[in-house]
Amino acid sequence: MTKYVYDFSEGSRDMKDLLGGKGANLAEMSNLGLPVPPGFTISTDACRAYLESGELPDSLDAEVSEHLERLEEEMGRRLGQPDGPLLVSVRSGARFSMPGMMDTVLNVGLNDESVHGLAALADGDERFAYDSYRRLLQMFGTTVLGIEAAVFAEALDELKRSSGADTDVDLGAEELSRLVSTYQRLVEEHSGSPFPQDPREQLDLAVRAVFESWNTERAVLYRRQERIPGDLGTAVNIVSMVYGNGGDDSGTGVAFTRDPASGAQGVYGDYLQNAQGEDVVAGIRNTVPLADLERIDKGVYDELLAIMAKLEEHYLDLCDIEFTVERGKLWMLQTRVGKRTAGAAFRIACQLVDQEMIDLDEALSRVTGAQLAQLMFPRFDESAERELIAKGMNASPGAAVGKAVFDSGTAVEWTERGDDVILVRRETTPDDLRGMVAARGILTSRGGKTSHAAVVARGMGRTCVCGADSLKVDAKGRKLTTRDGASIAEGDLISIDGTTGEVFAGEVPVVDSQVVRWFEGDDPDPEDELVRAVSRLMEHADSRRRLRVRANADTPDDAARARRFGAQGIGLCRTEHMFLGDRKALVENLIVAESTEDQEKALAELLPLQRDDFTGILEAMDGLPVTIRLIDPPLHEFLPDYTDLAVEVALHDERGNRDTKEHHLLDAVKRLHEENPMLGLRGVRLGIVIPGLFKMQTRAILEAAALRIKAGGDPHPEIMIPLVATVQELELVRADIEEVADEIESDTGVRPDFAVGTMIELPRAVMAAAEIAGAAEFFSFGTNDLTQMTWGFSRDDVEASFFSTYLEKGIFGVSPFESLDTDGVGRLVRYAAEQGRKARPGLHLGICGEHGGDPDSIHFFDEVGLDYVSCSPFRVPVARLEAGRSAADDATA
Repeated sequence: MTKYVYDFSEGSRDMKDLLGGKGANLAEMSNLGLPVPPGFTISTDACRAYLESGELPDSLDAEVSEHLERLEEEMGRRLGQPDGPLLVSVRSGARFSMPGMMDTVLNVGLNDESVHGLAALADGDERFAYDSYRRLLQMFGTTVLGIEAAVFAEALDELKRSSGADTDVDLGAEELSRLVSTYQRLVEEHSGSPFPQDPREQLDLAVRAVFESWNTERAVLYRRQERIPGDLGTAVNIVSMVYGNGGDDSGTGVAFTRDPASGAQGVYGDYLQNAQGEDVVAGIRNTVPLADLERIDKGVYDELLAIMAKLEEHYLDLCDIEFTVERGKLWMLQTRVGKRTAGAAFRIACQLVDQEMIDLDEALSRVTGAQLAQLMFPRFDESAERELIAKGMNASPGAAVGKAVFDSGTAVEWTERGDDVILVRRETTPDDLRGMVAARGILTSRGGKTSHAAVVARGMGRTCVCGADSLKVDAKGRKLTTRDGASIAEGDLISIDGTTGEVFAGEVPVVDSQVVRWFEGDDPDPEDELVRAVSRLMEHADSRRRLRVRANADTPDDAARARRFGAQGIGLCRTEHMFLGDRKALVENLIVAESTEDQEKALAELLPLQRDDFTGILEAMDGLPVTIRLIDPPLHEFLPDYTDLAVEVALHDERGNRDTKEHHLLDAVKRLHEENPMLGLRGVRLGIVIPGLFKMQTRAILEAAALRIKAGGDPHPEIMIPLVATVQELELVRADIEEVADEIESDTGVRPDFAVGTMIELPRAVMAAAEIAGAAEFFSFGTNDLTQMTWGFSRDDVEASFFSTYLEKGIFGVSPFESLDTDGVGRLVRYAAEQGRKARPGLHLGICGEHGGDPDSIHFFDEVGLDYVSCSPFRVPVARLEAGRSAADDATA
């Protein structure tokens, strides 16, 4: 039979899955001989059973009774006995810390009789007893019975007004007795039943309420935000009450063994005299700094500091501690490894190494890529005044301030004249790329975290807020309107926070990131402990990692920045981005060409431009591999909008001009129209259907490499064919590539070394990986498209239409476009890697999708045995850190 209840003496900190974090740590402190009030824990197994069936397990009642009897024996009092009651707290405690997300009930066991017995135990202090009773009524009413907290708060405020009391501490026993009667009346009015006088009934109802609080809206939202699984459940801790509200020689507090904001060592925390723990959290009264406890009660203060030191030495980490002082006696109510800011995490990890408490591998495990990313992005000054006008999705972190502009051309023009701009669009398209590059930040009223704006912004390290749907963007009128009717015109300053998704009117001051300046090559301030900590842990991560890190970069500037950030090559250079802007007209000429001669002319015009692009990128990455993907998107993306063209053609027709370029473009738009372009004429299919297209790109790549060799460079181009589904496709294109290489060698006397490979982004390519490997020297997993094809999703559509529902209902723990679906898409990656290397043992394997910069996904790719991940330049340090953490984790596993 399943055991559901454990005394503190039966547990340890290693039993968090069963006892929850709070229960496991209470047991651990008991084992250490620290002053912990006696109690027991109902396990997460019981919670899961209750949530699945709606009923408590059959054996639970008897187990609780058995452990309650032991507790009563130890304390020498029975739960709720009239002449000296044992009271207990009923507290939640999940495997992962979820502060404030679930429920607690204090003083369980009090009723109309035992309140007098409690006063007798406290030397006749009726005020203390009625204060404890009113707290039980309030917590029980809100937590167990679901009554709005405001109902009780308003009654308390009215009593303070009528009594002339500034705070609840100023209320006497008589006033609190009246408040108890008022609360009992409110409980019956709002719940339909009187407050239960049976102490065991109170306990049982409180336990159910704590179990049910696992699925409250706030708890679900918090778990989703923190990626905590929804099926873990919470434990319930039944702990004998100790009272901080017994007078000025009592109190409650929270302590940290180091500053969780900065990581600095010292005495940090808050203390509140004559209060119970919930008062500190609720902020009902102002606390005093923990250091003031030395003045209030030096004996307790010294004992607390000794315990704090013992706990930090035991847990080898920053500890977060809750305690109560009961008439001069210190009691420990909780400890846990404390949450901390990103900066504090890096500082503390290095401090603990210097104190020889942990080694560098363990220090790596104490920091995360997500924390490093937070340190890299600029931030708004939180102390500055701000006017919030909207909130959207935090698509790409950072803080950006600039003049609102509503089209790409204006963004470029204003930037060139020296203005900082924010590009504001309903949604962005590839045509907006120049404006996105020019802008300090991007704001859209539509789209989600995987929309075009979000993906491109993250790739560029550009701040972006997407889906701010309360804003009405009027691009033609060059203004946006807020929900309140306020108008922001083009040229007005706005500020966007890509970390929080907030949008502000006017200019909010920005604070630079010292960490980014260090990555960019600036010498760190020798006094800057944070930069020193980041530098030290990055160096260790690089020394430990097996997985190499490349960057997705399409321009020489991006490539140079990626290299400064530690990239070991380029894993994805997207050639289609080189066809936008002024070159778009040349692509249009290629598309509307009606003869082979016209096609060749258009390709010849594009060739030198592409060659110059590749020369710059190969120079920036001299000595390192550069994987260049031949054109991938369908050609219609390079053509004007159908409606706009139709209007222009109609105007030409009115003037009698019936053979214009616009007529030919409109014909091309109609000809190239596809119901589902993602599955149509794109990638390798374009190279096969349009003779000369891939040959031109190959010639540009290899001529650029030849030029670099002649200039004394060391280029390493890798030509990647997209959307291959069958080996025959790859063999056809490879033959063309070899032909071009022969021609260049004949013309220049130089044959650059190069590799030919393919993206694995179609399920069929996965299944045919062994055959495809026969013609490929490398595979690069395009996990964005592979995720779309595997799930049957259109990334541009599904996030806005139903992803939120899937997340709310637990179908997704996280979007499969944010973190790799290892159970589905991940199995395909593993299979293709295994099959490809069986066929070609030296096959090089990488990944170039958005997942290449996702911390969780990086650990999976390392475990599968990929050679490298590739991500945006700004994510390169994050990937380096996570690759090091993965290797260190494997070494200690």
